[in-house]
This record gives sequence, structure tokens and C-alpha cells, in this order.
Amino acid sequence: MRDVELEGEPPIQVALRRSGRAKRYGLRVSRLDGRVTLTVPTRGSEREALAFLREKESWVRAQVAQLVVAQSVGIGDRIPVEGRPARLVRTEARRGGLVGDFIEVPERVAVPGAYVAGLLKAEARERLTEASLDYAAQVGRKVSGITLKDTRSRWGSCSSAGRLMYSWRLIMAPPEVLDYVAAHEVAHLVEMNHSAAYWRVVAEICPDYARHRAWLRQEGAGLHRYRFKD
Repeated sequence: MRDVELEGEPPIQVALRRSGRAKRYGLRVSRLDGRVTLTVPTRGSEREALAFLREKESWVRAQVAQLVVAQSVGIGDRIPVEGRPARLVRTEARRGGLVGDFIEVPERVAVPGAYVAGLLKAEARERLTEASLDYAAQVGRKVSGITLKDTRSRWGSCSSAGRLMYSWRLIMAPPEVLDYVAAHEVAHLVEMNHSAAYWRVVAEICPDYARHRAWLRQEGAGLHRYRFKD
């Protein structure tokens, strides 16, 4: 894979990727980081691929323009915690934490964003563990372990061994959305697929799942806009 440039104002970097599975030229704009990928069949012509890219320039620019701009997290900024905005403020105390609508960051902390990320991860682990064990009890299954990551491609996953993985950024979403993702993954302990039987399990333990699933599709990408280590 290599990068090419879509000329214009502003220029846009495009990753050209060959794929043995692709049957035609294709374009994708990631909602998470704005990366543009041009897929080319193995036997496709790069010249034709670039011509296809130029034909679709208006579409590409329109998609990029709709993306949420990344935001570094610092003192004075507001970020969502359980769906509500919380503002980062300094505290003279040795230990900070989540206090109402504020996130208190000790004066000694040099990188507020990284400190806040640590707080959010701890809170996410507590909430997701509680929700997962509760749902697992409802379906009569056991969870063998829970891992948190900062994944961009999925909000959670479930292994055949009963290990659950979640994005810690779910703590930024409304509590009922976090609960839905926990229900979604725990349901895989019963049905390791997305069949009608699987969705019946989800509906049994999270009856209003469709609304929360829709929230993630519409608003979830925005949770990735916050940069905690810049």
C-alpha cells in the first residue's frame, strides 16, 4: 500500500491498497480518523484507479468535510463522561478524580490528558465489569476475563473462551449505551453469531437495544475525536 495525493485545496492524502478480494475500484473515508482509502483489484490499473479517484473527488471532499475535527484534551476543556459534559480543572489536592460535572487534575500532573484517560479507563473497567457480570448471570453463562482497549474498529468483542474486550471510551457514552454494548457481547456467550436467535438473546436482556445501537452509529465516532496524549 502507498499514499497518493488528491490535488486541490486542500490536498488530500489517499492510501492506495490492492486487494485480491476486490472486483472493482472502491473508495472509503473512515469516520474515525478521516483516512481515505482507494481499493484496487489485484489486476487493476493504477492509472485507471487514479482516474476513478478524480471522478469521485467531489464525493470524497464532501465526506471529509463532514468529519469531526480531533480535539486535544487540556485544562478548561469539556469532555463527555457517561453522556454528560465534564470540565477539566486544576486542584491543589494530591489526588484528583471525577467530582460532579468536573474532572479534577492535580497541579503536579504535567499531562492532564493522559491523567484523565487513566481515570476514564478505571471508571470504564468498573462499569463494564459490573454490567457484564450482571448480564452473564441473566443468561446463565460465565465471563472468563475482561480487557479494555482503545479500539477504533469495534466497541467490543467476545472470544469463544468467554473473554470480553471493550473500548474504554464507552464510559464517555450515556450509561444505557455502555450497558447495551455489554449486553451485546455477553449475548455472544450464548450465540457466537449474529443470527435471529442471537438478537433474541440481546432483546431479552436489553429490550431497548435498537435505540442504543442507533446512538452508537450516529454519535459513536465523535467519542474518538478526543486526543488524550497530545
